[in-house]
Amino acid sequence: MKCRHCASTLTLPFLDLGSAPPSNAYLGEAALRAPEVWYPLRLLVCTCCWLVQTEDHAGREALFTQDYAYFSSFSSSWLEHARQYVRAACKRLQLNAASTVVEVAANDGYLLQYMQQAGIPCYGIEPTASTARAARAKGIEVIEQFFGVSLAHELAAQGRQADLIVANNVLAHVPDINDFVAGFAHLLKPHGVATFEFPHLLRMVQGCQFDTAYHEHYSYLSLTAVARICAANGLSVIDVQELPTHGGSLRVWAVRTDAAHYLQAAEESVARVRDVLASEQAAGMLQTDFYRDFQREALRIKRELLTFLLQCQATGQRVGAYGAAAKGNTLLNFAGVRPDLLPWVVDANPAKQGQYLPGSRIPIVDEEHLRRERPDYVLILPWNLKDEVARQLAYIGQWGGRLVVAVPNMEIFS
Repeated sequence: MKCRHCASTLTLPFLDLGSAPPSNAYLGEAALRAPEVWYPLRLLVCTCCWLVQTEDHAGREALFTQDYAYFSSFSSSWLEHARQYVRAACKRLQLNAASTVVEVAANDGYLLQYMQQAGIPCYGIEPTASTARAARAKGIEVIEQFFGVSLAHELAAQGRQADLIVANNVLAHVPDINDFVAGFAHLLKPHGVATFEFPHLLRMVQGCQFDTAYHEHYSYLSLTAVARICAANGLSVIDVQELPTHGGSLRVWAVRTDAAHYLQAAEESVARVRDVLASEQAAGMLQTDFYRDFQREALRIKRELLTFLLQCQATGQRVGAYGAAAKGNTLLNFAGVRPDLLPWVVDANPAKQGQYLPGSRIPIVDEEHLRRERPDYVLILPWNLKDEVARQLAYIGQWGGRLVVAVPNMEIFS
């Protein structure tokens, strides 16, 4: 396989999770009587540009389907994150009614609704019909296509260039990362700014977050790699912020390279970029040894989860799960967990309720099911939302129930 950025041959393994179905390919009743498509799930490292990437087996159309089931607005903490971003970006960039904001991968309008409320003209680009429909119900214009240079040229020709382009948790989801990033350079106004948020590969490794690997994540990103990708595709990184979201993320601010001299970055911004690059180098991310032990950590987490579930089964203690999340599907399928060990998972999204997790085929239920069953333990699969879920499910303590997370270590808490 060749690197999807620099085309170098990939030889350094990072993670091998065997095989799994696409993590958001939830199953209806009829699908339970049919076979599932499983793909190898292996990650490799490019030792030239240090981009970590999933082996190519499934095209984007097979993963981001018309009935895509991930809706951002079902997380209250993520909504608050979006609201705060809009407020800060409007202030920093002095956005007003004469500005244009575009969000690529706008999902269900979770962020652009706040731009609308601030009186900032905006539109979204979102290829999945299910989420685009939800965004339109909020009154948001959505262009239902995959983004790249071709679409950017088309929109720019229509006079729809942007003062700000937002790309939250999508940079990792694109198979042709060069075409995607180059599109931003074409769609930005000369003095426009783009922001990219993505889980930080350094935090993924430090936090043993192997379950964030799935087919929809084509790339696993460091600032080192992203700065190189931007530079090769017409953008210059001018700032970076470290965020707590998704177990540790980066927000990168970038401008068109041909306009960078107009936008002199503040000294503190230059220092932040320098410091994050230095921290990655100090951690060893530009050396092969950094990537060699991640497989062992994944196996450890798998063993700890199976030991816990088997002990609960042997002692008659009942376990349910919360959050039919993609990362949970990676964990459960790698560990080989099936309904005999974990009979159900609660999810707040009605689009998922009544369906089954891909691979494990564990049924997805509503929260009333949890209240009726009164399990001894609830395994939180989206561990990045642990605090939010813990507040929401505090009532399980009334019957002695306790919460559990498996990543980065098995932890049982009240």
